[in-house]
Amino acid sequence: MTFEYISIEEAIERDGTRMLVVGNVPSPWGEAAKGIWHIKRLPFAAVRLVYDNDALKQWAGQRSGPVVIHDREVPRSGWAEILMLAERLAPIPALLPLEPDARARALDLADKFCGPGGLGWTRRLQNVHAGLNNAGGFSERVAAYLGKKYGYDPAQGPSYGARVRQLLGEFAAALREQHAAGKPYYLGDTLSAADVYSATFTGMFRPLPEAQCRMDPGIRRAFELLDAGTAAALDPLLIRHRDMMYAEHLELPLSL
Repeated sequence: MTFEYISIEEAIERDGTRMLVVGNVPSPWGEAAKGIWHIKRLPFAAVRLVYDNDALKQWAGQRSGPVVIHDREVPRSGWAEILMLAERLAPIPALLPLEPDARARALDLADKFCGPGGLGWTRRLQNVHAGLNNAGGFSERVAAYLGKKYGYDPAQGPSYGARVRQLLGEFAAALREQHAAGKPYYLGDTLSAADVYSATFTGMFRPLPEAQCRMDPGIRRAFELLDAGTAAALDPLLIRHRDMMYAEHLELPLSL
């Protein structure tokens, strides 16, 4: 389901769903939000984040993305509140099961991808640490900005990689268990939000090809940076799952 980019001024005046996103970067949080709206066939318009626009900050409440604003409701920026809005607007197809145990499992996996201390959060800090220590990762300027914004601690530098490897191993093990039973998704036969997050966050380690994802070259280099331990933890099954999700459920090429 395609969408259009509109100006900040138009977005402020419009009704419907407007989504503030980071431009030229496949931010996994933003790409997941787009993917959820795509799966549910929900219309929306996108607005690229501009850091020096006061009207945008007043409207969205922050200078970060994604932020989803539906009609005149309050802005939603957390992964869970964005997901819950989508579930409310289009209950079918559901990306959170109603059955309590399955729902809890989906939310737990989602938090381990999206939340503070989760895969995306920690991978970002791993790249900040590399960038500030001449080991690749984000450029020094980007690393300094993101490090300050997201709580980078130089003393914790080595722990970021260890946490990333732990989570990659956990996600791969969950998929292997399902594949051994002949089932394609984290919840077996049921597509859930966890599958969407897995597909988009895997891009922080193995970005989609340029033909499918034209992104800032410096960010691509940072996302492609893998030390030996991280490379070993990146199970090919995670990439195959990502490719299946884009082939069957998500939209290509990405529109950044």
